[in-house]
Amino acid sequence: MKRLKLLLMAGLVSLSAIPTSWAYLDESSDYQLQATRLAQLDGIPWGMAWFDDKTLLITLREGKLLRVDISNGRISELSGLPAISAKGQGGLLDIYALKVSDETASTRPFLFTYTKAVTGGDTTVLALALVGESGISRWQDLVVTDAVSDTDRHFGSRISQDSEGNIYFSIGDRGVRENGQRLDTMAAKILRVTSLNPLNVETWSYGHRNPQGLAFDSENQRLWAIEHGPRGGDELNHIEVGNNYGWPLASHGKEYWGPLSVGEEHVPGTVAPLKVYTPSIAPSSLLYYQGDEFPAWQGDLLAGSLKLTHLNRIIMDENGMPTDQEERLLSEMKERIRSLLIDDAGRLYFTTDNGNLYRLTRQEWGDIQQP
Repeated sequence: MKRLKLLLMAGLVSLSAIPTSWAYLDESSDYQLQATRLAQLDGIPWGMAWFDDKTLLITLREGKLLRVDISNGRISELSGLPAISAKGQGGLLDIYALKVSDETASTRPFLFTYTKAVTGGDTTVLALALVGESGISRWQDLVVTDAVSDTDRHFGSRISQDSEGNIYFSIGDRGVRENGQRLDTMAAKILRVTSLNPLNVETWSYGHRNPQGLAFDSENQRLWAIEHGPRGGDELNHIEVGNNYGWPLASHGKEYWGPLSVGEEHVPGTVAPLKVYTPSIAPSSLLYYQGDEFPAWQGDLLAGSLKLTHLNRIIMDENGMPTDQEERLLSEMKERIRSLLIDDAGRLYFTTDNGNLYRLTRQEWGDIQQP
């Protein structure tokens, strides 16, 4: 689809010169997209989860958990976090809401991934805690991974869940390339947790560099991951148990310090990505879209782009597999899109490294909302 033009709405402009509302017009669509800013946060908002239908929980990589009332933009910081090793690419990372039987409960269970200082450096941890209006309680480190390194990069980490309740979370290679092919470490892996009580953790796939997006396609029962390559070679992979996704033996990227390739593009025994991005888009977050707000997006994958600052729509075919078609949206905002979430109506919420929380909605032609 060809975008005709960008309209900058004449609403209020914050001190940071970021408009409160953007509208995007498309010649082949019967509606417009409107991105409305709901809140501005003091830090890099890394992960999001719903507490209830009007309250978002947002992690800041710096080591804070915020409650945001999307009806009025009111922000409060919650106490009760453990010590977070927030340096480099590490910190408080993803958050995932577990299902509850009582939707009116004052405290609810959430999973977190974060980086923790341990002997020898830092590592990625999967944790469980209860969150309520007054703070965080009963924090429990479930999986303190052995992905320990003294580097401050490639921690992962996103959380997803399949239709049977199994939990998946990703870990990067921790800046140590050979971890990709080592089976004696949790680094460079996607792990599956089949039970929390008693805890049961297993390696699901390996050969990953730094997967920062995980999404489960509930229609076709597929797990998808999107990850950072080196200089070029970002990958979209269909994740299946036991597969080796190649890093660093197989890669489509180059060395940062020169034009030499990292590994080979095709290596026997490894699974090739279904999409490769060169130049890199630097993907963060992945979402399988199901909702009524954007009917044309049903069954597609959405990814945030940090480097090229856009929302990346991966158009899937009738069998739920990626086509050659993509759409790059919101690039005119020039913001690094970090995390994605939808509500029950299918409206899209996204955060950016500028600290902004936006809601993306559909507006009929000539009916753009004034902020």
